[in-house]
Amino acid sequence: MVTFGHFVLPLLLLGGAITVEVQRPRGVPLSKRQFYEEDKPFTCLDGSRTVAFDRVNDDYCDCPDGSDEPGTAACPNGNFHCTNAGFRPAFIPSSRVNDGICDCCDTTDEYNSGADCQNTCREMGRKEKEELQKLAEIAEEGFLLKKQLIQEAKHGLEEKKTKLEEFQKNKKDLEANVETLRTVKETAEQPEREAKERHLKAWEEQKAAIRLEKDRARMVEVLVELDDDADGFVSVAELQSHSELDPDSDGSFTEAEAQGLLRGMDKVDAVVFETVWNNIKEKYVSESNADIPPPGETPPEETPDIVSENDSENYPDEDIPEEEEDDDDEDDDEDDDMDDGDYKAPPTTRTDEKKKDDDDEGPMPPYDQETQALIDAAQKARDEFNEAEKALREVEDQIRNLEKEISFDFGPSSEFAYLYSQCYELTTSEYVYRLCPFNKVSQKPKFGGSETSLGTWGKWAGPEDNIHSVMKYENGMGCWQGPSRSTTVKLTCGKETVVTSTSEPSRCEYLMEFTSPAICQEPARFDSGHPDHEEL
Repeated sequence: MVTFGHFVLPLLLLGGAITVEVQRPRGVPLSKRQFYEEDKPFTCLDGSRTVAFDRVNDDYCDCPDGSDEPGTAACPNGNFHCTNAGFRPAFIPSSRVNDGICDCCDTTDEYNSGADCQNTCREMGRKEKEELQKLAEIAEEGFLLKKQLIQEAKHGLEEKKTKLEEFQKNKKDLEANVETLRTVKETAEQPEREAKERHLKAWEEQKAAIRLEKDRARMVEVLVELDDDADGFVSVAELQSHSELDPDSDGSFTEAEAQGLLRGMDKVDAVVFETVWNNIKEKYVSESNADIPPPGETPPEETPDIVSENDSENYPDEDIPEEEEDDDDEDDDEDDDMDDGDYKAPPTTRTDEKKKDDDDEGPMPPYDQETQALIDAAQKARDEFNEAEKALREVEDQIRNLEKEISFDFGPSSEFAYLYSQCYELTTSEYVYRLCPFNKVSQKPKFGGSETSLGTWGKWAGPEDNIHSVMKYENGMGCWQGPSRSTTVKLTCGKETVVTSTSEPSRCEYLMEFTSPAICQEPARFDSGHPDHEEL
C-alpha cells in the first residue's frame, strides 16, 4: 500500500495567486518526485532492483538503499523528507518516523504514532527571519564601516608614501651632514690626542723622577742602617745581619752569599753600594719595621692554639674519640707530604708598597689651558657628530617602519590597516587576554603575575577563497614538556572591533574569536517573504 502526501504549493501567475496540489509518496522531496510514478514499477534509486509500485512505503524494505520506504521506518538507512512549509525543509533518518518524537516542525514524521505534535514551522520561520534580518543589518552597517576604513586606509597610505619620500630626502641631507661632522671631529681629535699624549708623557717623566728621588732617599737610609760601625762602608758581616736578604731563602745566609751580593767585595762604600742596591731593595726590611709582620702573615695573637701531641697523654687512650684519632693520622700524613716535598713559603712582594708609593705621587695634574681648549673643542665636535648620527638613525628607523607598513598585507583594499599598532583585551575569570594584530597575543593572570606569550604574528591562514578571515600567531612561550604556544584568531563580521571569546581546544593551541567591520562583505538584499518551499 502506497502512502501519498498532499502538498499545496503557492504559485504566482500573471499577478494572481493560484495553488497547485502536488501529490507524491510520503517522505519524498519534490526534487525526486519524477522517480516515484504511480503507474510504473519503481526502480531503486541505486539501480539495484525494480519492484511493483505498490511496494513503495509498504513498511517492508525491498531496496538496499532504502529508497522504496521514504515514508516508513522499515529501512535502517532510509531518509524521510520533512516538507516544513513556512520554514526550511530537512531530512531525518527514517528510523525516527512514527517513533513518538516530533522531529519535523510540520509534524509529518509522526503521522501514525498518535504523538501530540504542533506545527511550529511558521513560528520558527518567523524567528529565523528576524535573526537573519538582524544579521543582515549588522552586515550592512559593518560593510558601511568597512568602506570608511578602506577610504581611511587609502588616505593613510598616500600620507605614508609622502612621508616616506620626505624621510628619504632628509636622510640624504643627514648623511652628508654626518660625513661633514665626522671630518670636523677627526680634525679636532688629532691635536687633542697629541696634546694629551704630551701631557701624559710629562706626567710619567715627573712620576719617574719622584720615584727615583724616593728610591735614592731610601737607599741612603738603608746604607746608614746597615753601616753599624758608621765607617762609611757596608761589610759582609753587616749585610749578614739581615737574614731576609738570603738569596735562596734556605735559612742560612752565608758569608759567600753576602759577598756575592756585594759584587765579590768584603765591603762597599756609598758609591759602589748604589750598584748593590738594586739586588737587595726588594727584600730589605727596615729595622724600624722589623716588628711589623709582612703582608699575609698572621699576627701571633691571631694564631689558633695548637694542642701539643703530648696533651693526649693527659687522657686514657680509650677516652680519645675515634674521629680525633683519624684527624691526627691525616695531619701526620700531610706533615709527611710536606717534609718530602720542596715546599717553600711564597716570597713577600712589595706590590702594596709600590701602590702606596704611586699613591704618594698624587693624581695627574690638570691639563694646561691650551690642552684643555683642544679637549673642549674636540668634545664639542664629538657631541655634534653624535647628535647628527642619532638623528640619522632615527630617520632610518622611521623609513624601515614605513616601508614595512606600506608593504604589509592588510587585505585586498587595506581594510585591516586600522588594526596596526592597536591592541584589544578580553578579561575572563582568570586571565586578561591581549591581542595586538600583526604583532602578538598574550595572556596575564587577572590578579597579578607575569605575561605569557601565546604567539607572535605568523600569517593569514584562512581558506583559499577567504584567506583574510583567519590570523595565525606562532612561536609563543613553550609549554612544559610540550610545544610552543600558538593562537588562531577567527574574524567575523561586526560593527565593533572586539575580542569576543578565547578557548584552548588543544593543549597549547588557543582559539580567539574577533569581530571587525573589516571582514564584513556586501550583504545580499534580504527577501521579506519566506517561501513555503525552498526547493522551488
